[in-house]
Amino acid sequence: MQVTGKARLIRYTADPEQTIALAAKLCYAGDEIDELIEKIGEKDNAKFIRILTTMNHYSPFEHASFTFAIEGVSRALLAQITRHRIASFSVRSQRYVSEGEFHYVIPPAITALGADAEQKYRDQMAQMLEWYREWQQALGNAGEKSNEDARFVLPNACETKMIVTMNARELMHFFALRCCNRAQWEIRDIAWQMLAEVQKVAPAVFVNAGPGCLNGPCPEGKKCCGKSAEVKERKESLNGI
Repeated sequence: MQVTGKARLIRYTADPEQTIALAAKLCYAGDEIDELIEKIGEKDNAKFIRILTTMNHYSPFEHASFTFAIEGVSRALLAQITRHRIASFSVRSQRYVSEGEFHYVIPPAITALGADAEQKYRDQMAQMLEWYREWQQALGNAGEKSNEDARFVLPNACETKMIVTMNARELMHFFALRCCNRAQWEIRDIAWQMLAEVQKVAPAVFVNAGPGCLNGPCPEGKKCCGKSAEVKERKESLNGI
């Protein structure tokens, strides 16, 4: 069965903006921590956070973390997102969980080729599912001991689910790379969903988050997509402008 990727923010550091402001002000103030906590709780910290970004003082942003539930995505996406090493991942196992009825992702470019192309793709998924079941049976239907080898015939299209946690600083790096139009379509879609989620709970932290063209010349140089105006419009809709 076909699935569509979805990312939901399920946990995050309480008062992320206050936490970041507290960590930063501790670096510059002689007050006791309890005094700083009281002062920070009495004011809007958005302006101070903007100053931190102007100063490129990002270490305090590492104290705020955000946890997402991601589902309906392919194993191809898993290979990409786990390259972001300053993060924590828990992924559904293909060893302990049978893929006897696996769901899969259909690339939009294949759908765009028409109904015949999409049906051919679905038939290929069905064939691989049949091969997988055959190997499970040949290996004795012994649960994880069968699954761990039968899974070798499964496609990258096979759906997976994961829990992902990143701190705010790493998320900004992630968004800079993966919200870019040159990023692969599936991880780009998930990245924009994740950005929309964190914007709701920490707008001052992520007000400038997104691909590099939002804050200056496109870092892709000659490979620039030429659609920076569209990207900025999409980001402004998240900022509520």
